[in-house]
Amino acid sequence: MLTRNKGKPSVGRMAQPLVDALIESADELRISVADGPLGCRLVDAGAKTLGSIEAGRLLTEICLGGLGRVSIVPSAATPMWPYAIQVGSLDPVVACLGSQYAGWSLAGGEGDGGWFALGSGPARATYAKEDLYSDIAYSDDADTGVLVLETDAPPPESVVKQVAEATGCRPGALTFIYAPTQSLAGATQVVGRVLEVALHKVHTLHFPLERVIDGMGIAPLSPPHPDFVQAMGRTNDAIIYGGRVHLYVTGPADDARDLAEKLPSKGSRDYGSPFAEVFSRFKGDFYAIDPMLFSPAEVVVTAVESGKSFRAGAINTDLVDASFG
Repeated sequence: MLTRNKGKPSVGRMAQPLVDALIESADELRISVADGPLGCRLVDAGAKTLGSIEAGRLLTEICLGGLGRVSIVPSAATPMWPYAIQVGSLDPVVACLGSQYAGWSLAGGEGDGGWFALGSGPARATYAKEDLYSDIAYSDDADTGVLVLETDAPPPESVVKQVAEATGCRPGALTFIYAPTQSLAGATQVVGRVLEVALHKVHTLHFPLERVIDGMGIAPLSPPHPDFVQAMGRTNDAIIYGGRVHLYVTGPADDARDLAEKLPSKGSRDYGSPFAEVFSRFKGDFYAIDPMLFSPAEVVVTAVESGKSFRAGAINTDLVDASFG
């Protein structure tokens, strides 16, 4: 059992300088900053602004709570799509599951026009009421908070109030960064979840999270699309058919081999079609899709004590090309 927060940094405090740097470079990044309800700060990174891939890269680092490094790099793995987003973290469990995972379901009250979004980022760890936080034995006590929202509209006052009360942060100490999946920044930060997707699968497979000590991932940058389903499909396909992850774990080599064999997306019953087609096949019911599909295409798992590494899965360039096409 993990000891809660032993030796763990505050993702809220570590992310704050990144948030400040994003805001200071707003003009160059083609994003906008405004005062929001109850004095919170709103950052439009791709709804009514053009945004940028660099803004998406910075959003990814903010989502990771300052515990990850994110780069845009050339990659030969998908020849028709030569650039990729690369993510690494020396504390992948806290960075990916404790901060980056979009696990906070937020909805506006009556009169808010049906506003809804999933929140990711450091403020989740300050709230820390999701069941996941008991499993990773982590929470944060930062007095500032930032949430990244995959939506084309800013949060209404009712949501700002809800987040302030849940985190104990003053509304004026909260920052909400929002960008739809169809935007440059939105698509980039979603593909930047390639390592997080692998960690979530590790958790689903009940592999002890405290044994995952380091990790990195890379996936091709998907081109944006104005249609939400197509945009969502491309970002998922970047990971499912084009993503690669390398995890470093402690414990027996046989456990590392077993994890490697179970992690890749190819083991899912729904593998083999662009995600937008899978989504349509299930009539838009996300929860009807096999959860084992949400995995990187290829994985390497290294058992650090024995030095043995195990590889499974493979990049599917044909499906990446069909999706991005």
